[in-house]
Amino acid sequence: MSNVSVYNMEGKEVGTLELNDSVFGAEIKEHLVHQAVVLQLANNRQGTQKAKTRSEVRGGGRKPWRQKGTGHARQGSTRSPQWAGGGVVFAPTPRDYSFKMNKKEKRAALKSVLTSKVQENNLIVLDELKLNEVKTKDMKKVLSNLKVANAILVVGNENDNVVLSARNIPGVATTTVGTMNVYDLLKYNTVIATKTGVASIEEVYA
Repeated sequence: MSNVSVYNMEGKEVGTLELNDSVFGAEIKEHLVHQAVVLQLANNRQGTQKAKTRSEVRGGGRKPWRQKGTGHARQGSTRSPQWAGGGVVFAPTPRDYSFKMNKKEKRAALKSVLTSKVQENNLIVLDELKLNEVKTKDMKKVLSNLKVANAILVVGNENDNVVLSARNIPGVATTTVGTMNVYDLLKYNTVIATKTGVASIEEVYA
C-alpha cells in the first residue's frame, strides 16, 4: 500500500496516511476514463437543436415559373434549399445524446483517475478542513498554504462553510464523495480531501 503525507490547514506536514490500493493503486484503464468523460459531456447536452426541412418551411407550394422557355433553371418550389428562406438539407432534429456505462466500468474509471492523481503527487490529504464562518479570504489562505491554485475539494455534507467559501474562487470547485465524477477530477490539477474524506472514498469504492 502507498503512503501519502497528511497536512494541516497551515500547510505543515503532520503525519502520513496509508491508502487502500484497491482504490488508489488500481490498474489505470485509459479507455474507460475516456468513455466516462464522453459519457458526462454527452449526457449534459440538451439535444434541442432544430431546423426546418423544405417540407416544414411555410410557403413554396406553387411552382415559381414554368418548366421551360424562361431562361431560368427549372425550379419546383421557392422553399428548396438553394433559395433564400428555403429549408435546410439535412436539418438537425431534437435527439437524446445520452448513453450508459456499466456501474463497474464507472467505478474502474474513477479508480483509474484517483490512482493517477496519487502517482502524479496531485492528491493532498488534510487532517481536517473546517471554517468557522463563510469567508473566501480564509479559504484562499488555506489554498495558499498548500501552494495550490487549481483544485477540487472533496468535502462532507456538513462542511457548508467550506463549500460557500470556495465557490467564488476561480479554478476551485467542491464535490462530495457521492457526486465525484471522472470529468471533474481530470478538470482540476489537484484533489484535496480530508482523512475522513479519503476513508469515505475507500469505503464507497473499494
